[in-house]
Amino acid sequence: MWNGLYDRRPAFVARCRTAADVSAALRHAADESLEVTVRGGGHGVAGTAVADGTLLIDLSPMRAVTVDPVARVAHAAGGCLVGDVDAATAPHGLACPLGAAPRTGLGGLALGGGYGWLARRWGLTCDHIEAAEVVLADGSIVEATEDRHPDLLWALRGGGGNFGVVTRFTLRLRPVGPVHHQVAVYPMKEAAAALAAYRAFAGHQPRDLRTVGSFRHAGRQEWIPARLRGAPALFLTAAWSGDPADGPAATTPLFGTAPPAGVLARVMSHADLQALGDGGEPSGHRYFVRSSYLDDLPPGAAVRFTDAVREMPSPLSSIGFEYLRGAVTDVPDEDSAFPRRDAAYMCTVSAQWTAPGGDAENIAWARRAADRVKPFATRGGYVNHLQDVREGKVLEVYGTARHRRLAVVKKAYDPGNVLRHNHNIPPAADR
Repeated sequence: MWNGLYDRRPAFVARCRTAADVSAALRHAADESLEVTVRGGGHGVAGTAVADGTLLIDLSPMRAVTVDPVARVAHAAGGCLVGDVDAATAPHGLACPLGAAPRTGLGGLALGGGYGWLARRWGLTCDHIEAAEVVLADGSIVEATEDRHPDLLWALRGGGGNFGVVTRFTLRLRPVGPVHHQVAVYPMKEAAAALAAYRAFAGHQPRDLRTVGSFRHAGRQEWIPARLRGAPALFLTAAWSGDPADGPAATTPLFGTAPPAGVLARVMSHADLQALGDGGEPSGHRYFVRSSYLDDLPPGAAVRFTDAVREMPSPLSSIGFEYLRGAVTDVPDEDSAFPRRDAAYMCTVSAQWTAPGGDAENIAWARRAADRVKPFATRGGYVNHLQDVREGKVLEVYGTARHRRLAVVKKAYDPGNVLRHNHNIPPAADR
């Protein structure tokens, strides 16, 4: 598992290479009264892919990707990582909007939503699922499309891993070219002014632009001023996916208003942009994440962020934020299970440390830091960031009406709630 915070021991591991293997594993689990978990990339922050005493269905051997560049679709096996899909699509000048960490599992990312560098321009990963081969809890294998099992396809677009084991995704691809990438760093004493500039700019930025912020300890790269290296700082990052020549002008309203202490600007391929996310969150480190949607980033947020950063016990931890919307809001709300397309900002507190002895201190810090921004938080949340989930949180994420619809789909495809080691949506009760 990616998150070293969880050390669990399944009774059996079924390393599956085909949908038939998954079917056999599910049937065996039913025959032997074994509980089941499913591992795709193993990157889920909550560690739900592994549980003690269960049968673990491991999809990691299933990583084949085939691309049809004419139809602009990719067929990706259920165990693929984001980097597998990027590597297959990049030679064709195509990409599926995916998360920015190459070692993230495609399945968990796509089924829960999928924010990434292209989300404002093209939408979420789940919006690009055109079809899916799914092994149901009873071992039967179906193809979910707009014409066959459309209710299942609707649920797979954001409803999490509740409804079946996806062994193949058919993904719509988008044309991509070089990207103008810019990173700026600010000392903590200038964070409030930079956040104010970001707030004023964010809602007006073009859809071809994604800008994100992060409070974290600065590295020792040459472009970072020596006085900031190794100290907490604010980073603002922009990625412009339109004509690279237009990138500097697109970011000037932000970086011109808040001149940084150091800046790195360059043009790179989309594949290289994706690869930047590799290595920042190593497998085996310990992670605790708290995430929330925000309606706004008012001036008071800067004080709360900076206070939380000063209390950060681990130099590996971070507090990230970004403005969302763009193409995410283009999909009608009823057309997918994904909730809160209208959310303006997302704030993510990510504690990262290495020693088990630091568990209590770092988890407590993440909770306190998340509590600091509660006054600005709004309803719901991003299901892929849920960890340490309290009772009723999944219902809160999806809202009553959407949760009820998902429960009906769950009853149709997994009435026994076999796939329950996840952010679970129980089957609808008989009336």
